[in-house]
Amino acid sequence: MKTTEYKRVARMTPAMRIIHWVNVISMVVAIITGLYIAEPYYQTLIAEPAVDKYVMAWNRWGHFIVAIIFDVTSIIVAYLYFFSRFEQPWKKVIPTGKNIKEFFAVLVNLLTLNRSKNFDSTHSDSFNTVYFTIFHLLLAWMLFTGLQLYVHGLESGLSSIGKWWPAMLHLVTDWTIPVSGWMIGGGPTATLMDVRIVHHYTMWLIIVWVVFHIYYQVWRTIFWKEGDIAIVIGGDKFVKADKKA
Repeated sequence: MKTTEYKRVARMTPAMRIIHWVNVISMVVAIITGLYIAEPYYQTLIAEPAVDKYVMAWNRWGHFIVAIIFDVTSIIVAYLYFFSRFEQPWKKVIPTGKNIKEFFAVLVNLLTLNRSKNFDSTHSDSFNTVYFTIFHLLLAWMLFTGLQLYVHGLESGLSSIGKWWPAMLHLVTDWTIPVSGWMIGGGPTATLMDVRIVHHYTMWLIIVWVVFHIYYQVWRTIFWKEGDIAIVIGGDKFVKADKKA
């Protein structure tokens, strides 16, 4: 006779959980302010016309601040991606036979509504790791294109902290103009507007990513019954450990 027992498995460190929720809040602020910068949609809600001129400035400031937060967390995540002592996700992205087999096993599990589960769900699987890698690549692209849009606001080549700041931003982000032009068909005639359009489209890709991410975590919690949705709160999940009575 077998009895089903559960064992607690650590899945997220406190640092990664903090980064996760900081990113959630920052993303909400970035989307709200970014949409306003593109097309002011709550200007009419301001009761006093005298302060209307500051609404765009505050939105740009808030957008820039959360972008800086994303910069910092992205650097931390990139470091932990390769050098974490808890878990190194890059090992799951390498297309080895084992990783490819696990990736498709998880995908089949999703498509068949858990009728086939030929992988170990104790650890972070290849499918989820690849999915999160895509998110961070999208986020990096948003940061580079966003900084390109920002530096073009410093047309004089000056900033409050010196000429080195806009010069450095041009050095590391000017490549986004031809790349953006290539992505939307602008080619050699690419302009800053191409960067603006691609930046906006990427925001929608990230929103789609988030929707599926939330859906999948709820899906796993319901079908696997291992408490996956609680990982970002307590850091742990529970997996079945069948033992003979």
